[in-house]
Amino acid sequence: MTDTKDKTTHFGFETVPEGEKAGRVQGVFSSVASKYDIMNDVMSGGIHRLWKDAMMDWLAPRPGQKLLDVAGGTGDISFRFLKRAGSGHATVLDLTEPMLVEGRQRAEAAQMQDSLDWVVGDAMALPFEDNSFDVYTISFGIRNVTRPQDALHEAYRVLKPGGRLMVLEFSQLPNPAMQKAYDLYSFNVIPRMGQIIANDRDSYQYLVESIRNFPDQESFLAMIRDAGFENAKYRNLTMGVACLHSGWKL
Repeated sequence: MTDTKDKTTHFGFETVPEGEKAGRVQGVFSSVASKYDIMNDVMSGGIHRLWKDAMMDWLAPRPGQKLLDVAGGTGDISFRFLKRAGSGHATVLDLTEPMLVEGRQRAEAAQMQDSLDWVVGDAMALPFEDNSFDVYTISFGIRNVTRPQDALHEAYRVLKPGGRLMVLEFSQLPNPAMQKAYDLYSFNVIPRMGQIIANDRDSYQYLVESIRNFPDQESFLAMIRDAGFENAKYRNLTMGVACLHSGWKL
């Protein structure tokens, strides 16, 4: 049996020991935390807002539900969830405390702090009891997890029976020519934007590379099913630039 310290994983296009990835991801998001929301708007031309609205449309939050938003960063998904639900509670978990600090400030400004908790934690070892949440979301975060399959198993564990998993993540375009054009934009434009807006080219170079290493739609769907989720499905957004995956703990 291979010892964990000898296992490797991807950090962008670089191969690194598994034990190093979390710290390096933490460094990326600590560096860009204050400009993260602005960069999302600039990189996507605001389209990420439509993707998140589509996520809420499919999720259809109900009053009183308890959400766990993993890799929830500045709380964008949690704010949307609570507004759609009308009432309820959201727990935002993230590995990177500076991201949570930004989110907590947003919550206070919107007078929503009583409906939100902010927890520093690891998607692969959630600090919550079994069967604790009605909904689990992770948006543009699971590709940064060292072992995504472990995170999916943890999602299954903490959801209540009848609970819903929803993952929003960048994915692959089915048309090779369109994928090539998208790659040209991603690799040539996004790191430059990161340098200009966030003064951090390297972090955005990593983020672009991490998208290319993430499993395609069907492969990730199989991972969700392997974690125990049923009625698992996906919907492409913007021709597959992003994708929503859904599953139920039944």
